Amino acid sequence: MEGVVEIDRWPELRDPVLVVALSGWVDAGLAGAGAAAVLGEQLESAASFGRVDLTDLVDLQQTRPSVRLVDGATREITWPVIDLIAGRAGRDVVLCRGPEPSLRWRAFGEELVAMSQRLGVNTMIGLGGMPTLVSHRRAVSVLTTATSRSLAQEVGAWRADYTGPTGAQTALQVALGHAGIAGLGLWAQVPHYVAATPSPPAISALLSRLRELAGVETELTALDGQVDEYLRRVEEGLSERPDVAEMVRNIEANEGSGDIPTGDELASEIERFLRDQG
Repeated sequence: MEGVVEIDRWPELRDPVLVVALSGWVDAGLAGAGAAAVLGEQLESAASFGRVDLTDLVDLQQTRPSVRLVDGATREITWPVIDLIAGRAGRDVVLCRGPEPSLRWRAFGEELVAMSQRLGVNTMIGLGGMPTLVSHRRAVSVLTTATSRSLAQEVGAWRADYTGPTGAQTALQVALGHAGIAGLGLWAQVPHYVAATPSPPAISALLSRLRELAGVETELTALDGQVDEYLRRVEEGLSERPDVAEMVRNIEANEGSGDIPTGDELASEIERFLRDQG
């Protein structure tokens, strides 16, 4: 059976960090995907050096290919891939971003481990978002998972309260850890009632934490206006729905107590409202 990772050319890098954002599992507020997009746009000397062709690795009814018109007539299909990009953002970066594969996770992990070893990667950082009972009026917290307890304690804000189903990104983190490559997962804590809409505050928080932990430099000034607009829209949505606003007040009043309603139906309502506005 053929390998899943296709390399066009091997970039020459110095002590690169591997940054991973795979969509399809949990990414509240599209925090991981958004942060990876910003990083990809800002990488200096960015160049694609390979890919993971997902044509035979995903359920195409769930992760569909896209179509575009060429010369106004001919249709061209773009099949889903995970892009492998090398560049520099204060330090050398290998960016791995795209849809999560549905099949052959072990082969996927093994080949990305081999790729990372070939490129001299010593650290992997995964990006994502988790829906949480928090208020959008609070600064976004970023919790961490790690390949070892000592590493988790070193970076702080450790999330140790979850066991259960997981995604390919975490499976890759574990595989890299077994190969001696330190792995961190950065999870922005996104208010559950707006978890389905893109969250500029969560994106900014992830990129700030990525800079602190790995020295990956990104310019966040451009996000400031998006953050302000996002908060304005959320408050506007709350003004239209006093019942949802009351739920948010309950969250703020009961922070840390665990005595907070889930508000699933109200969450769906405000998510629909924000999508309609956006």
